[in-house]
Amino acid sequence: MVTGELRSSRAARLRDAGAEAARGGAELVVFPESFLPGFPIWAALQAPIYNHGFFRALVAQAQKASDPAIRSIRMAARRHGVFVSLGFTEGTEASVGCIWNSNLLIGDDGSVLNHHRKLVPTFYEKLIWANGDARGLRVSATRLGRLGMLICGENTNPLSRYALMAQGEQVHISSYPPIWPTRPPSEDGAYDLKRAIEIRAGAHAFEAKVFNIVASGFVDAAMREALGTANRASLDIIDGSPRGISLVIDPSCNIVGEVLSEHEGILYADIDTEKGVEPKQFHDVVGYYNRFDIFNLKIDRTPLEPAHFVDAPAAESANPDHARPGQLENGELSLRDFDGFGALG
Repeated sequence: MVTGELRSSRAARLRDAGAEAARGGAELVVFPESFLPGFPIWAALQAPIYNHGFFRALVAQAQKASDPAIRSIRMAARRHGVFVSLGFTEGTEASVGCIWNSNLLIGDDGSVLNHHRKLVPTFYEKLIWANGDARGLRVSATRLGRLGMLICGENTNPLSRYALMAQGEQVHISSYPPIWPTRPPSEDGAYDLKRAIEIRAGAHAFEAKVFNIVASGFVDAAMREALGTANRASLDIIDGSPRGISLVIDPSCNIVGEVLSEHEGILYADIDTEKGVEPKQFHDVVGYYNRFDIFNLKIDRTPLEPAHFVDAPAAESANPDHARPGQLENGELSLRDFDGFGALG
């Protein structure tokens, strides 16, 4: 199981794909769930007692805030003048074994606009990723519109989706894995990822009156070979499981442009956020089509850390202007030191 080589190879593919999309006229480039370094399908294919090697490799390839791969993607976004949504497995300096299923929204100037950790890993994902917090349950105001994002099963959570609606979301980003096996494909009741995505994506586009950009991963030859080498019997499950689907849905629940599912590629679509205005005349669940005197939703976006340290006053006064990670400045996120990403310089 290679680590550094795989990580650098996937990061290079990321930069190349982003550059190609930018040359094709894209202003927002969206990558799938845990694209860097790759989605841990192995957790579904064999018992956890056989997956320690896979887990060690994933932890070694997990990205921390200051890692070169993340910085290179931010620099590429600035160089090409595009916004980038990146799904990645995130590590932390606080632990050698704790990782999250995370997503970064990177601005066209290379800044980190939002950093979201999946609130609850789904099913067998609980054996890999830790619970996230709500620090990234935010909508970012950009020149393209107000952008929000959720990861895979979070798009089934009505409260998470409503939290983004209530912040004026106009463009929603949904990231998914390439496949998501729950049973052998020959058995009744196997999970149909493609159909689940279509239902979820359509529901949020229609309810929120937003454009929903869906990006699903793809099982390429390298991933299939790595999984098959560890367990040849898993190849039948991989080959027989429904694929994810990438598509764009408009506020009236129409598909915009083409659909990708059975092959890897770049999907282009033109969107106009003004098309969300008329549908809100019919149902605006964060406006007049609600009863705020009856319903009350509270969302705690406090960052959860393993410990809170109180330093001596002298140490605090040494750098009084330094913002804590995630600190709000005039209602907006501080990009100066958001979770350690810092400025590009």
